[in-house]
Amino acid sequence: MSTEIAPRFGDVAHLGHVELRTPKPEESLAFFTRVVGLHETARAGESVYLRAWGDYERHTLKLTAHATSGLGHVGQRVRDAATLRRLVAGLEAAGIHGSWVEDSAHGPA
Repeated sequence: MSTEIAPRFGDVAHLGHVELRTPKPEESLAFFTRVVGLHETARAGESVYLRAWGDYERHTLKLTAHATSGLGHVGQRVRDAATLRRLVAGLEAAGIHGSWVEDSAHGPA
């Protein structure tokens, strides 16, 4: 198995979703629904999941109540499971270790 870190052209299909942390969850939700036009698709714990009209993914934005504002995480869609394994192996070979997260709102992360 190759241990390349950098994806090859086409390995990353597109931005999957973004999690934003907010100390003002209700105000943030109002902004993204009333001004931006996103629609709520789910809630879990301190998070609200949103997506745009016509978006085929379950959500594109996750708003999470937090003490400070900031970026929680960014998810990217990759070509296939083999590409994901190759990219993870490359990160681990470079000393960048993580852990898998199972979130019912999206696949392996």
